Amino acid sequence: MKKLRNHLIGVDQGDVALFSDFQDGGEMWKGTGDRERRVSVTFREAFCKPPAVQTTVTLWDVDTGSAFRAELVAENITETGCEIVFRTWMDTRVARIRAGWTAIGELPHKDDWDIY
Repeated sequence: MKKLRNHLIGVDQGDVALFSDFQDGGEMWKGTGDRERRVSVTFREAFCKPPAVQTTVTLWDVDTGSAFRAELVAENITETGCEIVFRTWMDTRVARIRAGWTAIGELPHKDDWDIY
């Protein structure tokens, strides 16, 4: 559980296109096996500590000729940003994906002291 120690809580969110591989025959559309795409996201303001980040698919365009196997996660989360990661495998064909993200965490407070 993430515990927040002050009343300044920030919520940042956005939407990012991860890829559009059907236009140029990219590996997500033409390939098979394990495949992955990463897109870096920068938060509008820095959090005190790495926030909780939730991802969701906001657009998907997939081939219905095989099972749709996919994972969408946030990785490498820091106070200033994260990576949105999409993975698929086997014979799944994905034309394009857009992902939404929401970051929730503690913001700096004017009374915070940084003693070092």
